[in-house]
Amino acid sequence: MMIKKNLFSIMLMAMLMSWTAVEIVMAQLPFSKAKRQCMEYLVTADSPNRIYRVGEDAKVSVMAYTAGKGVSGVYVHYQLGNEMMGYQIVDSVMLINGMAEINMGTMQQPGFRVCNLQFTIGSSVIKEKVKVAYNPDKIEALTVMPKDFDRFWQRAIKEAAKVDLSPEIISLPQYSTDQVEVSLVKLNVGPNGRTIFGYLTKPTDGKSHPVMFCPPGAGSKKITPTTFYSERGYIYMNINIHSGCNPELSDSDYAEAVKVAKDYIHNGIENPETFYYRSVYAGCSRCVDFLCTLPEWDGTNVFVTGGSQGGALTLVTAALNKKVTACAPFYPALCDLTGFLNGRAGGWPRYFSLFDKEGQSLLAKEGNNNTIDIWVRTLGYYDVVNFARKVTCPVFYSFGYNDETCSPTSTYAAYNAITAPKTLDVTPTSGHWRFMESNSLSLEFFNQHTK
Repeated sequence: MMIKKNLFSIMLMAMLMSWTAVEIVMAQLPFSKAKRQCMEYLVTADSPNRIYRVGEDAKVSVMAYTAGKGVSGVYVHYQLGNEMMGYQIVDSVMLINGMAEINMGTMQQPGFRVCNLQFTIGSSVIKEKVKVAYNPDKIEALTVMPKDFDRFWQRAIKEAAKVDLSPEIISLPQYSTDQVEVSLVKLNVGPNGRTIFGYLTKPTDGKSHPVMFCPPGAGSKKITPTTFYSERGYIYMNINIHSGCNPELSDSDYAEAVKVAKDYIHNGIENPETFYYRSVYAGCSRCVDFLCTLPEWDGTNVFVTGGSQGGALTLVTAALNKKVTACAPFYPALCDLTGFLNGRAGGWPRYFSLFDKEGQSLLAKEGNNNTIDIWVRTLGYYDVVNFARKVTCPVFYSFGYNDETCSPTSTYAAYNAITAPKTLDVTPTSGHWRFMESNSLSLEFFNQHTK
């Protein structure tokens, strides 16, 4: 018994000595935690809003400091060119007393120039992108509207409307809260058995509310439910555009179902009647029709919002379905697609881009002129610029200059084509994403347009 007590005492004494040693070491550390980074930098343009006049030079300033002292002797390597059209200048400039300046040159036509730069200080490798605009309000869409554009889409909408929506709504308590009820929805949105799945969220307060439709970004991954908008008073539905892709399937079953979406951006592109997006565009309009049948709808307010492909589908839905009373597209895709054929940046998915991810041309090979002509004809019916021209409801329109997916040249072309009341939110330093402040502004916009 005495041995056990002695052993316990020894262990206890060792633990106390160990804790005391740690405290002593911590107290003897020769430094405190830094409250800011030692290396700091700022990259900006000499125009506060990064807008210039055609013919005016743009200059980029690079400032770098370590512990507040200007860095000298470090080279800033940079590439300059017109947006998405390759780089015409590759050079470097040295930081002196923490400062370096890069002349980006100018443009002779409205558009965007880009400067990619990189420098290394110690273990920090800094990579930045600066895009500047030249008379962006003068960027005109290059896409031509087909003469039978209206007839084409009126027919597509009528065909889709002949199919009963037959909604199946399944409550999902695992996602629901005290404030919001979440359900899975299945809709028949077109001929040939085309169905879409989405998540429907509704406030549980028993009152009537505006409806908000959110089409998805590009790709075919599973969508997820969100209670964010319904917590703020909206009946909200986000969808998967690909037929039969139920997000509640197991991963293995979903992987099988989603095969329908393989290379969907090219499926049927040889003919406007068979192009994949024909049923997608019409299906989005039918989703609005469904939301307007809900007994909790306030009977007046119908909103649409989304980003990237979802931004494109936002404008498309607002143009095709006049029930929509306001919309908020973020950095919309599929805008001014023929820009690349005219020497300037076009929109995602860059059907006519001179450069793919490996820097190789997809369509510039000899003998592809026929393919280009066919694609141009089809895409005239699907280019979002042509839908932007048809939108009549108020629009909140947001994007950033540093977007490398949906070029600001193309998104500006679509924005400039809108004749309806419009609000522009440009954040030059954002890329293919948005600040929370822009989300807040879009909600303020919808609140202002709630009747």
